[in-house]
Amino acid sequence: MSSKLMAEFFGTFWLVLGGCGSAVLAAGVADVGIGWLGVAFAFGLTVLTMAYAVGHISGGHFNPAVSLGLMIGGRFPAKDLIPYWIAQVIGAIAAATVLYLIVSGAPGFEGVGGFASNG
Repeated sequence: MSSKLMAEFFGTFWLVLGGCGSAVLAAGVADVGIGWLGVAFAFGLTVLTMAYAVGHISGGHFNPAVSLGLMIGGRFPAKDLIPYWIAQVIGAIAAATVLYLIVSGAPGFEGVGGFASNG
């Protein structure tokens, strides 16, 4: 079970770092930013890379909503739901922390109030 939870942690970490990182760091850069389509591709590619890398270990959920949906659909044991959720949430928090540390060093960073906000 621990290898499954580590795979979910790492997959969720990668999803948040790659997907949210692309949105925070590159989506709004004038004339060179990746835009909304680039952010969508970043999320898709992060899921794809983790599905290939660790999906065979844990099932490749990487999202608490996916785990819940699979459990409700009878394709995932209910006893494993809470441990998966914990691993996924911790992975997301760890990635958000790394992303915050990266972005906070950028010139013009305005603190948490301006972190990935629009308008």
